[in-house]
Amino acid sequence: MREVMSVVYSRLAVPALSFSVHRHPFHRRLCFRHPLTPLLRINHFTAVANQRAEATALSPEHSAQTATPVSDDSSFPILQPLSSQQKEQISLYIRTLLEWNQRMNLTAVMEENEVMTRHVEDSLAILPPLRRSYMSHCQSSTFDVLNVVDVGSGAGLPGLILAIAYPSWKITLLESMKKRCLFLEHIVSQTGLSNVQILCERAENVGQCIGFRELYDVAVARAVAEMRILAEYCLPLVRVGGLFVAAKGSDPREEVKSAENAIRLMGASIVELCTVESHSPRGQRTAVICRKDHATPKKYPRHPGIPTKMPL
Repeated sequence: MREVMSVVYSRLAVPALSFSVHRHPFHRRLCFRHPLTPLLRINHFTAVANQRAEATALSPEHSAQTATPVSDDSSFPILQPLSSQQKEQISLYIRTLLEWNQRMNLTAVMEENEVMTRHVEDSLAILPPLRRSYMSHCQSSTFDVLNVVDVGSGAGLPGLILAIAYPSWKITLLESMKKRCLFLEHIVSQTGLSNVQILCERAENVGQCIGFRELYDVAVARAVAEMRILAEYCLPLVRVGGLFVAAKGSDPREEVKSAENAIRLMGASIVELCTVESHSPRGQRTAVICRKDHATPKKYPRHPGIPTKMPL
């Protein structure tokens, strides 16, 4: 029996089955698929003290309290629309990522400029096609207030960068590895972002949780899995009428074609493949954009590990 449980936090009991990200932005919740597999949501307005203490204890000795600014706009023109504060947050993110990377495997990149080109620019590059598709296909007149989930967020890419670029968005970073979630908790605290929450759980479990299923306007995924698997991870989380955006390489047509059945089974359709403006050394990038047309059947996503072992 799948249900949303309430917990007591700061002497405030939240009624069961009343979950809403928008109505209760300050509550920490537990959603149980099974009594032994809790789904932990960390809301960064009210993250518990022992989690912050653990993050501090395991962070590098010389934590990035300050960071040198990113290179000037002439080197990275995609940064031009950002404010000085947003650029400082990106600098701090890059510095902290590289420092933590000395202790845990967060990225293969070792230089600040390479993090900019391979990760930050690559993440920001999906924004123009996302805006165009959302305004065209989602019957919405606004792009400034979205509820977005980054599935398989890893080191916070692209979700944390999107949270910096759009502070009016609500961003959920969904990551199953606890060590990476610890890094995400730390960097969100360091950058002062108030529009980010972290879910430390597998996408298959979150997709079957009533508090998160078909909740989000947009789901994004970057460097997580092939499209057949991503469709089952992401689309159950997207509301009917919302979008799923997968950041892919230069020519994902064969991969997308093999995923058409999985996308259809999830209640969605492919609306476009967009070449994105990215200066990544990996070359041209593509955003695969799908629209959620119908509710996802209740049997999806399947149990953890099944989408990878038996792709649709």
